[in-house]
Amino acid sequence: MNSAAYSNLPGPENIVRRQLPNGIVILVRSNFNSPSVFLSGYLQVGSLYDPDEKLGLADFTAAALMRGNQRRDFQQIYDALESVGASLGFGGGTHTSGFSGKALVEDLDLVLELLSDSLRNPTFPVEHVERLRAQLLTGLAIRAQDTGDMASLTFDQIIYANHPYSRPEDGYPETVGAIQQADLVGFHKQHYGPRGLTVVLVGAVEPERAIEKVERVLGDWQYPEQPQPVSLPALAPLGGTQTRRVMIPGKSQADLVMGMVGPKRSAPDYVAASLGNSVLGQFGLYGRVGEVVRERAGLAYYAYTSLNAGIGPGAWYALAGVDPENIDRVVDLIQKEFRKFTSKVVTKAELEDSQANYIGRLPLSMESNAGVVGALLNLERYELGLDYYQHYPEMIRKVTPKAVLEAARHYLDLERLGIAIAGTVEE
Repeated sequence: MNSAAYSNLPGPENIVRRQLPNGIVILVRSNFNSPSVFLSGYLQVGSLYDPDEKLGLADFTAAALMRGNQRRDFQQIYDALESVGASLGFGGGTHTSGFSGKALVEDLDLVLELLSDSLRNPTFPVEHVERLRAQLLTGLAIRAQDTGDMASLTFDQIIYANHPYSRPEDGYPETVGAIQQADLVGFHKQHYGPRGLTVVLVGAVEPERAIEKVERVLGDWQYPEQPQPVSLPALAPLGGTQTRRVMIPGKSQADLVMGMVGPKRSAPDYVAASLGNSVLGQFGLYGRVGEVVRERAGLAYYAYTSLNAGIGPGAWYALAGVDPENIDRVVDLIQKEFRKFTSKVVTKAELEDSQANYIGRLPLSMESNAGVVGALLNLERYELGLDYYQHYPEMIRKVTPKAVLEAARHYLDLERLGIAIAGTVEE
């Protein structure tokens, strides 16, 4: 391990965190090796607030924030950004709505001003709302013909049945079509506020100076009636394995997603599960699953596993793109690999390979300002602590084969699998 690489990782001595009186949290890390500043952040508002009949409202609202505000119209906003080569954008999520941007340090004030105007005073011009709706509906039409997207959407509907996570944050054509301009105005007025807003800046700016700039444009934002974040309901386990097939005619490939509910990001065994997932279906040419399904059997165009973990219960699942005639064989092979993985500890060599990969790629992921911004956002979002990355190598090395097996047995319940298949397949 190169100790110099780890000495430069974000930590308490080089991250400044400040909470403003109105609840906004700011994190800053200086990097004067670049003349630019990258910024990103999120608000505590997402699709969890969407009514079922207008699902996609939070996403629609976030996407419309830069279509015009009380100081600039749509064209003026983008002319201002393009004139200095800067960028700024918004997007919706499940728990939060996020933003990101980039500018030379001398243009940071402009981007922060546009950020503030977009968050606080959007006008949602009807003409641009309708243009955006057309774009969103086009995206949903493309999703309906994408075998991978439809398999993933169906998988979520299975394992998160009767839970908010079963709903796609971008909605359905009928729900997006039902959203009116007044709904965007009302949603913004009701849910957007400063409490829980997090802003991260990394680049060629002194921390105190950056905080001063953010406070100047957002420090006076007040909304005493801002709603509290939505609490997630309990998730009931599946009663048994469930399989759903989505017919999409004319496709030469079927996509498969199969797995179960996984850990939250805050779970004590998350790191062990993550390293286990690397062995199972990530490391090298997609780990054990890729080796068995793709390399040996030659039954898939791709085959790997994924472990998604966030604020609520994540998912641990395998994905594969296959000839429709090979679906059942691939499902059987993946189930066998799951069973093997929960019956015997991983080898020392397998675990050490994944541990070395995790430790080695950490400093590489933070070579850019954007990478550091993403890392700091994770620290705040999941309350990991400012010293998390400095203890990261030690934490990874402490994971044992036994801990991986225990995590696998905890989450990989082979009697309660969700199996979703999309493509030219028979019901």
